[in-house]
Amino acid sequence: MTRPRALSPAARSVLSLLAEAGAEWSHGYDLCRRAGVKSGTLYPLLIRLEQQKHLEAQWLPPEPGRPPRHVYRLTALGHRLAADNPPLAAPSTRPVARPA
Repeated sequence: MTRPRALSPAARSVLSLLAEAGAEWSHGYDLCRRAGVKSGTLYPLLIRLEQQKHLEAQWLPPEPGRPPRHVYRLTALGHRLAADNPPLAAPSTRPVARPA
């Protein structure tokens, strides 16, 4: 029996953003920017989540002067995954108080 892998901080952050969007579609570029994740991390993650049925993706038709855009949103299974894996709290950058 294989043990499920823990989700990375990037995956948790992207899932949280997609969950916040609800039924609205999200663009990959926007997810990169808002999650603070590089495209080389984001797109493989989105592909895996789609293969695992956690999200759905579609191409939007091109707008004048713009190429077609790929958009994403969570499935019901993806919403459960996001709820079970909230973003990790950022480590505190405050200096640690030392005893006198």
